[in-house]
Amino acid sequence: MADMGVKCAAQQQETEPVETSSPTPTPVAPPKASPKIIELLEFRSPVPERINGRLAMLGFVSAIGAEVLSGQDVFSQISHGGFQLFLGATILFSIASFVPLLKGVDPESKSEGLMSSDAELLNGRLAMLGLVTLVVTEFAKGGALV
Repeated sequence: MADMGVKCAAQQQETEPVETSSPTPTPVAPPKASPKIIELLEFRSPVPERINGRLAMLGFVSAIGAEVLSGQDVFSQISHGGFQLFLGATILFSIASFVPLLKGVDPESKSEGLMSSDAELLNGRLAMLGLVTLVVTEFAKGGALV
């Protein structure tokens, strides 16, 4: 068989840019759709931890405050009408947390200075730990902490 080689001999020619009469249109991003509640509650979403943190902050401060004022431990507070208040606050805070998110507001978008989204997450995590520690301590002690 004969060996056949291919040769390419192209030369680059300089050309002047061609002006067009109309500018190229810039692509327009589609409007951001509001997320659905199911998407907000997914495991990878920051929403469940934020809501749980907010509820833990409310619960921890309320439990400590009620304990100082009445001398009752957390279990007594819940059994003497505290469950209804807890349920109402849970519903109210959850709805209040969902409203801006359903309008498309990103939780990290308003994150500056002392009141940042990172600070809220840290405070929520600390409140969760504090509430669990309070309940375990009161259970082990057999009564109110204060």
